[in-house]
Amino acid sequence: MDLKDFYEDKRFVQSRIPFIQVAAVLVFLFLLIGLWNLQLLKSKYYIELAEKNRIRSIPLVAPRGKILDRNGQILVDNQPSFTLIVLRENWPLLENSLDLLAKGLSLDKKFLESQFEKYRHLPSYLPIPIKEDITIKDLSFIKAHRLELPALEEISLPRRFYREGKLAAHLLGYVGEISEKQLGTPEFDYCKPGDIVGKAGIERVYNQILTGIDGQKKVVVDSRGKDVALLESIEPVAGNDLRLTIDLDIQRAAEKAFQERAGAAIALDPRSGEVLALASRPAFDPNSFASRISKKEWDDLINDPRNPMQNRAIQSRFPPGSVFKIFMTIAGLQEGILTSEYTDYCSGSTVMYGRSFHCWKKEGHGRVNLHQAIINSCNVFFYHLGQKLGIDKIAYYAQNMGLGQKTGIDLAGEDTGLVPSSAWKKKVLKAEWYAGETISVAIGQSYVSLTPIQTARAFGGLALGGVFKTPHVVSGNELKRWGKTVNVSFESKFGLNEETIDIVGRGLWGVVNEWGTGRRAAIPGFDVCGKSGTAQVIGKDLKVSVDSKAEFEDNAWFVAFAPLHLVEIAAAVFVEHGGHGGETAAPIVHDMFQVYYDAKTKRKEGHQIAMDQVILTRSN
Repeated sequence: MDLKDFYEDKRFVQSRIPFIQVAAVLVFLFLLIGLWNLQLLKSKYYIELAEKNRIRSIPLVAPRGKILDRNGQILVDNQPSFTLIVLRENWPLLENSLDLLAKGLSLDKKFLESQFEKYRHLPSYLPIPIKEDITIKDLSFIKAHRLELPALEEISLPRRFYREGKLAAHLLGYVGEISEKQLGTPEFDYCKPGDIVGKAGIERVYNQILTGIDGQKKVVVDSRGKDVALLESIEPVAGNDLRLTIDLDIQRAAEKAFQERAGAAIALDPRSGEVLALASRPAFDPNSFASRISKKEWDDLINDPRNPMQNRAIQSRFPPGSVFKIFMTIAGLQEGILTSEYTDYCSGSTVMYGRSFHCWKKEGHGRVNLHQAIINSCNVFFYHLGQKLGIDKIAYYAQNMGLGQKTGIDLAGEDTGLVPSSAWKKKVLKAEWYAGETISVAIGQSYVSLTPIQTARAFGGLALGGVFKTPHVVSGNELKRWGKTVNVSFESKFGLNEETIDIVGRGLWGVVNEWGTGRRAAIPGFDVCGKSGTAQVIGKDLKVSVDSKAEFEDNAWFVAFAPLHLVEIAAAVFVEHGGHGGETAAPIVHDMFQVYYDAKTKRKEGHQIAMDQVILTRSN
């Protein structure tokens, strides 16, 4: 290389030095700014992040309050259970390990993805539940993969336990995780995402009383996620126990008597409105909802043609059949059309408005008075009474005794039933009422339909002389005990003549204790009064195949109260496709009343023994 080339290379290098110096300064400034950002501007953020890796906040879930019957027997309790949750501070790391997590815990990956997406926009302090009732196998997997899955934590989550299984399922209801739709309602304004809340029945109506206050603990963990120290612990506060008016023994008797049949049974104390039993069959097992119910289980329930999720006691309306004749009798007596001496003739049928209407007894009952008409449930007698009363007077008396309207029971979803009138038909069906339509209404058919709870309340109020108490499964005193205001109107009155009550009461007593259709409800010494009802599902003149005959069997009713002059208990039983009310529904009333009567007798005997001991002590 000559001298000239050397100086040219030297000048080239020297010309590049300023650029290198500038580049070095820029790199230094970049590093300095980064250090400034880390050490000063974002120091708090990284300190908090480090703390999160060192300190964990673990929720302590409060158990729900127990549900008890009137005598203190536990209906709903809690049992120990462990749930696997994801702590949100480390969950981004976990999202990359979903395949491992799904396989190790036998979970559906799509379910995990949906859970993560559901909680993505919720507050970061809320953990993500991913599996309930974890097993020893699950725990072993978690321990073995603690480094790979640092966000996992197992917590104690008391699981709802319904001790009697399907018994009183519709009354008690069930629980589940609060939905996004529920979170936006005033009913659940005190709840947060992820809370377990009542979804139906008592669990929902009284959710606020039953719900406790969750606690929290903060622990220091090591690099493996193992607890090494407890920093702080706020203990959870359990929910309040709730005592119902239900008598578990009467409830058991009702449901056992149904066997596999569908229907509903109500027993209540008409003097207070306290519901002693409320059964709906078929039923579901609320324990299935205590942990996450599978899609198959849910589909099986909602697609079951027998509708096990339907509370037939308050949500289903049915034609009452001959039960309605008692309300017809009251209307006839109050209007002065009927008296105790009034008679009518039944030949087995009658022609009215150009059409033949038949009695259930083909050969007829002959000449019958009012007492005999009630006991024998003579259709022709009541056809003629319906013609004399007219639809609007029938509606007036029925509605004033609480039929065709909600009772106000403290359970959600109550149906109104229907008592037709000329105004109703004009408003709803845009048509005039025809006099011939009244004839079928007079025997509890046609448009008229009632719920079992309405019918039980009406019979109880009738026995009290026209005082109709609002049915309830939690007493006002129990609500006041937990600081709840009772805003329910607990009774309505409809004045009935003493003679009316006496005539109707003796007729209902005769149905059970003379030669009537309710003999299977009789209890010696308890003076049971009742009325059976058989309501057609399909016209008798229609032919039905042998295979589907059961589906079109008549529905059976029996409504009762006891004792005759000092009523203590009233009941209504409906058996779907049960045939004759006196044969299938009356025995269920008998079983409920027998349990009540036996308990009452034992209490009296116990009281008498105690009094005898006191007298003996004083005499000595």
